[in-house]
Amino acid sequence: MRYAETGFNLEVDLTRGNIEKVATDPRDTELYLGGLGTNAKILWDRVPPEVEPFSPDNLLIFGAGLLCGTPAIGCNRTIVTTISPQTKLMAFSMMGGFFAPELKYAGLDKVIFRGKSPDLVYLWINNDTVELRDAAHLKGKGSIETAEIIRKELKQPKAQVAAIGKAGENRVFYASIEQGRSSASRGGIGAVMGDKNIKAIVVRGTKDINVAEPEEFMGLCNEVMDYIQFRNENPIPGVMPILAGLGSPQEMKVHDEKWHTENFNWGNSRTRRKGFWTEDVAREWMETLDNSRTRLISCYNCPMTCGATISMPGLPTYMMKCFTKLTYTMGAYSDLDFGLRIAQKATEYGLDGFSAPQVMAFALELLEDGILHKDDFPDMPEDNDGRFFYLLDKIVNREGIGDILANGTYWAAKEIGNGAEAYAHNNIKKHEQLPLKLSMLNPIYFLMYCTGEKINITQIEGQFPQAPYPKREHREKFCEDWFHVPDEKFKQYFLDWEPRGENSMPFYPTVDMCCDIVDWQERMHYIDDALGQCSGLSAFPLKPPYHIHNYPKFISAGAGIDMDEEALTQAARRYRTLVRAINIRRGMRRKDERPPEDHWKKRFPELEKELLDAYYKFKGWNNDGIPTKEYLQELGLDYVSEDFLKRGILTDSEDASSTEASAE
Repeated sequence: MRYAETGFNLEVDLTRGNIEKVATDPRDTELYLGGLGTNAKILWDRVPPEVEPFSPDNLLIFGAGLLCGTPAIGCNRTIVTTISPQTKLMAFSMMGGFFAPELKYAGLDKVIFRGKSPDLVYLWINNDTVELRDAAHLKGKGSIETAEIIRKELKQPKAQVAAIGKAGENRVFYASIEQGRSSASRGGIGAVMGDKNIKAIVVRGTKDINVAEPEEFMGLCNEVMDYIQFRNENPIPGVMPILAGLGSPQEMKVHDEKWHTENFNWGNSRTRRKGFWTEDVAREWMETLDNSRTRLISCYNCPMTCGATISMPGLPTYMMKCFTKLTYTMGAYSDLDFGLRIAQKATEYGLDGFSAPQVMAFALELLEDGILHKDDFPDMPEDNDGRFFYLLDKIVNREGIGDILANGTYWAAKEIGNGAEAYAHNNIKKHEQLPLKLSMLNPIYFLMYCTGEKINITQIEGQFPQAPYPKREHREKFCEDWFHVPDEKFKQYFLDWEPRGENSMPFYPTVDMCCDIVDWQERMHYIDDALGQCSGLSAFPLKPPYHIHNYPKFISAGAGIDMDEEALTQAARRYRTLVRAINIRRGMRRKDERPPEDHWKKRFPELEKELLDAYYKFKGWNNDGIPTKEYLQELGLDYVSEDFLKRGILTDSEDASSTEASAE
């Protein structure tokens, strides 16, 4: 018997219309855990680097995390994996809600699409009955609207639906997959789904999931619930509101947006608005949020209520969570009422709420500076908010200038030319980032930005505090119940970290300490993404209920795999390295690993080089960021080293190939 997982994947050949339920190898679960880990193994095995994102040979994988569908609190993430049209690298985006548990209850761990359907279709999974159904009547429909139509059509009000909107159909490079209470947004995954002519995936499952040691597993779950209650009653003092508690950033509960609105940049990630958050603004924004937020909601089997249903007058209700609450507002220099209104339309269209507003702000900056012209924007309204709604429609429909902007700021700037490249200044590996621009170089975040394979900083940072506390006594107090650390040395790193003086940024934490900290934070995110755990209860917040000490127990009692901290760390390193290997094979190198030039005002080139050199060595990579043959073999990834040697990516002396490939 397989525990926690079902032991079956669904293989869907869209070109032929063939559907097959395939048994999986339990050894792969032991080596790669599940979710992101086994997704990466499938992508490595079946999608060679010559395959383009919009090729029929590209795969689109929906993988439920290993512990999804079990009683593990907050474990509900679907990991969607493909090759990104924007970065040309591996994209993996997580969505919460109820989809992954429903997939498990239908008897499946993954759905793997290959090929292209000749017509627009949706996939209907009803336990063991699976079929591709015509979706011609859904063409052009919004993602939320599509879900409602399908549920009524099938007479299945409890079915879970992951759908694309018009942005995905038209292959906008930052199109999302929307799924009720969550979305897979980053990396243009929705564009690949649209290219394959899949409008939606619909799942209804009523089967059981078995765990290996039910009594022990439930005891662990009860411990987590008790700890969540304790943390909710004891928020961490002295940090921003979204870090004081648990859960995926509690944006929809927060009224005080002084920190975000005055520290993040507005427009095309350039303008800092110090003093913006006045009493009048605070009152107006609070009224807007309270009047539009109909209720706070959670994902499957989670008490955290991180999201909210939003009902703006005259518009359909939709669900929102996290920083999308502010991205459109700040991109347009507008107010919260505008942000919540345009986000509703963008959600129906199926767009990444981080990239879309920055692309629109980028276009208007090009217009204001004469690189684009009024003729490029025929019939555009004069008012600020109207211009953003206009651009939203143009991008989603790929009309006129919108056809260029639909490819994101990096590719759009290259096509526009005439100096436009200087305006695409907030990208990492061709992907728009959060508009957070700071003063002094932060060495920890420098490494996370440069080397993060997720290319999304909010899903890398985590359990180590973002800044030192002002007084040592405060740091000592914080460390008293900080049992989550994988090693006691992390407490000392934090205790000795000062806001000013010798032990302050950028030279403290030291280079070696930064390597330790970044590796720990990354490790926890990668474990989450294999198990299907929401990072809001594990990798992202300070002092979370899930950590490196209890995760092995959950895996042992849940999946029946003999696991301890060392084995779990090794497994996470294995599939994290495999993700990197996929991208290395697609041309990513050290030269691609850099934050935006203007991300920090005060930069230290020699220190930055030292940080990358040390971190590459720490991770078992050579000086160009390529995993060494020795390290690959240590992880049991001999097949990767053999492939690298065959392609000339590595040589027998483990030097990088002289071939200057790039992800472009």
